[in-house]
Amino acid sequence: MNRVVAAARLHLIHPMVALGIAWLVVGISFAINWAIWFFADLQHQANDGGFTGGVVSLYITVAIVYVQAVTQMLPFAMGLSLSRRTFYLGTALMGVVQAVLYGVILAVLVAIEGATDGWGVGLHFWAPAGLDVDNFALQVLVSGAPMLAFIACGAGIGVVHKRWGTAGTWGLILGSLVVIGGLVVLVTALGAWTQVGGWFADRSVVTLAVALPAALAVVFAGLTWTGLRRTVP
Repeated sequence: MNRVVAAARLHLIHPMVALGIAWLVVGISFAINWAIWFFADLQHQANDGGFTGGVVSLYITVAIVYVQAVTQMLPFAMGLSLSRRTFYLGTALMGVVQAVLYGVILAVLVAIEGATDGWGVGLHFWAPAGLDVDNFALQVLVSGAPMLAFIACGAGIGVVHKRWGTAGTWGLILGSLVVIGGLVVLVTALGAWTQVGGWFADRSVVTLAVALPAALAVVFAGLTWTGLRRTVP
């Protein structure tokens, strides 16, 4: 267990990169959005003041940090005689702790956002598009579960890059583009966007923001371990 904790702590060797960059990026995004809402007076331009997806920058940046964590820390960890299994468990431990911690921080920010009427300008930044729930503990899950999925996805991309190099990374990007684009074309050809939209509308926030991301995180974690077992540092 101590070696797993040691592997987790490797990800904090550069805390400014591991933790600070993501909050710096989302902080800048928040400042830009707040200025837009303030100067354009968007609070009074729509019934609900509108919302922004700027908080997604936090999730994407954390995923990128985990791509770098796997590609850069795996060789270092194995140089310290840590096994692939120990590195994987340490990375998973770090990811779960970080997702919970970030979920708590985001829930606090959502509470402040609600208490200040959107930071005084009607801005719905930290929990946009109906992701603002009344229960604090549930808000932690709603904000933290997608973070765990992004972390698992980032670690998985890092493993792909370590095992198959640049060609593998581009193959993953192009393959994902083909699959997602193909699904969009298929739904469009079937004229089924109304049914798809209705299916999502019928699902609860817990299903879409907690259960689905958690399931994706488990799938990504399983694929990551499968790839990591044969990765050469």
